[in-house]
Amino acid sequence: MNTLDVLTFNLNNPSRERAERQLAYLADRPEAVLVLTETADSAGCAFLATRFAAAGYDVEFQLPGSRGERGVMIVSKLATRPGPTTLGYLPHRCVSVTVDTDAGPLDVIGLYVPSRDASEEKKLRKRSFLEQCRRGIPEAGNRQRLVIGDFNILEPAHTPRYRFFQPFEYAFYEWLGEVGYQDAFRRLYPQVLEYSWVGRTGDGYRYDHAHASKALADKLRECAYVHEVRTGEDRLTDHSALTVSLAVQPAMPNHVTSVERAAEAAPALF
Repeated sequence: MNTLDVLTFNLNNPSRERAERQLAYLADRPEAVLVLTETADSAGCAFLATRFAAAGYDVEFQLPGSRGERGVMIVSKLATRPGPTTLGYLPHRCVSVTVDTDAGPLDVIGLYVPSRDASEEKKLRKRSFLEQCRRGIPEAGNRQRLVIGDFNILEPAHTPRYRFFQPFEYAFYEWLGEVGYQDAFRRLYPQVLEYSWVGRTGDGYRYDHAHASKALADKLRECAYVHEVRTGEDRLTDHSALTVSLAVQPAMPNHVTSVERAAEAAPALF
């Protein structure tokens, strides 16, 4: 591997049948680390976690505690250890791992921010989670850190502008910049309009993000949306994926096998 690549992919809590198709696609991707969002305590997500683990991937998956709750799963071809984040509220929505590279440790922080409607209950829930993220996500400092996932927020200069979004949502994006993280896509493409989710009326939203510490932003080779998973005939999910390529060399790859070959021996791990 000449680069270390990370992909975020919104699973949209798949059925078992769709999870099988997602597994085939994801196992064939070149990225070393997969940050899978909108997970649940469901048959589809358990299938993915079990199959990846049986094939030799490291899998970090905190089961969301209550019915209807969602979270994050990180799947890695590289050896991982627990990352730097600790949240006291909805911790399964902010999952982190650390991998080793030739340039030192690299922290991958996977994030799935709650969506909301106009109700005060949902607003409070989202606001509370974002406040917890400010406490639990460390400042970038001089570390190699990547905060990546489905943020369910927009950049303040998003085009088009939607009146639905409130200052506290834009403030989280701005806070990431204040503590040393850079929007990886905007670092490479300051003016390009891309959307990772499109509503029924055709309105586009850039919900899925990757924010890199300066130590990583200086090593960015690419950051691109992968629309085929949302727009293709197979339509694996309702979000475009986002891939990030970093000019660092992974230090400790796992010995992973084909997910198909590992399938027959896979125990129920999750």
